[in-house]
Parts: sequence; C-alpha cells; structure tokens
Amino acid sequence: MPDQGKLTFIVGGARSGKSAHAEALATALASPWTYIATAQAYDDEMRERIALHRSRRGEGWTTIDAPLDLAGALEALPDNQPVLVDCLTLWLTNHMLADHDVGAECRRLADVLSRTRGPWFVVSNEVGQGIVPDNALARRFRDDAGRLNQQIAAIADTVLLMVAGLPLKVK
Repeated sequence: MPDQGKLTFIVGGARSGKSAHAEALATALASPWTYIATAQAYDDEMRERIALHRSRRGEGWTTIDAPLDLAGALEALPDNQPVLVDCLTLWLTNHMLADHDVGAECRRLADVLSRTRGPWFVVSNEVGQGIVPDNALARRFRDDAGRLNQQIAAIADTVLLMVAGLPLKVK
C-alpha cells in the first residue's frame, strides 16, 4: 500500500490491468477520490471505453477531464487526497495531435508530479516493447512516451509494472 503523499507510477501494456489496479489502490484509502481523465471521445469505441471506466468507479469519485492541462488540474487539487491520473499516453497523444511543444509539456508535468501533495497514482502505457513502427509519427510517439515514462518513473516513489493483471514492483 502506498504511503500518504507519495507518487505511485503504474505502467504496462494494453489491457494489462493498469487502471483497475490503480483504482483499487486509490479506493483502499479514505475518500474522496479524484480521477483525472485525459481521454477524448473522438469516436464510438473511445466513448465505450470511457463509459466502461466510469461504470467501474462507484460513489466517492470526482472526475476531472484534463486532456491537455493535466499539470494545471493537479496543481488545483486540495492536499492529502487520493488522485488517479489515467493516462499519460493519451495525454501525450493529445499534445502531439495539437502540435504542442511536447518536451515543455512533459517537463511541466514532471515538475508538478515531483511535488506530490497526496497519494497520487499515475497510469501510463508501456509502448516500447513491440516492433519499430513503420511511420514517423508512430515512432515519435513511441520515443516521446518512453522518455515521459522514464521521467515519471525517476521521480516516483513506487513504480509498478502490470503484466496480465499482476503488479510487479519495479521500484
């Protein structure tokens, strides 16, 4: 169980159980809990995924949509409250598609996360274990996501790698 005021970084592949595990860790602590969602519903499939995530969360959750200003959303939160951010790779995608300065946005986010003011749980995808993508945008995404994950893992108090629904403690 993570300590109060600590940053727990949960990373893993698609459908590895990252979000469900992060939710379980957060709800093991006293409510209220804050869920910061970074997804944007551009199509029916994404709307269904968002609805599934929302349906898993019961009462006691406040949801904040922060597809771009994740750092600002975190800075605005009260102290000593469990927070779940889901997920960094969608947030990164949003910035890439908006043609923002990804490096600057990642540095700003890492700065805010390095000053965690409660038990914060941050979810991200591990995308670097597959084949080299065949196009420049996908390769840039993979590289930027890998760098972002390294930044956050370096400042996190705990890093969990999710594999087939099982958390492996890395740090």
